[in-house]
Amino acid sequence: MWRFIGDVYHGMDILTGKHVAVKLEHINTERPRLRHERMVYKSLGHSVGIPQVLWFGFDRGYTAMVTNLLGPSLEVLHSACGCRFSLKTVLMLADQLVCI
Repeated sequence: MWRFIGDVYHGMDILTGKHVAVKLEHINTERPRLRHERMVYKSLGHSVGIPQVLWFGFDRGYTAMVTNLLGPSLEVLHSACGCRFSLKTVLMLADQLVCI
């Protein structure tokens, strides 16, 4: 069973004007995972489909990680499709995941 930890927000880099993803995790989280997620992204390098960590740090009681924005989440796409993916969509997703 997957358990979502942290919150992800759509943000903008004030220096470049580019859209970014900002993931926050409360500092007092019982089992912090954001630092590990950052290490995984760093170890995967600049692979296609893997976000690049632009900034990682602590601010106002939260651990924060800023990454480049790859596009809409699967949750957003799933909702846009009436909460049902076609077989073709599922197979295309599987193909992309295997390639990554």
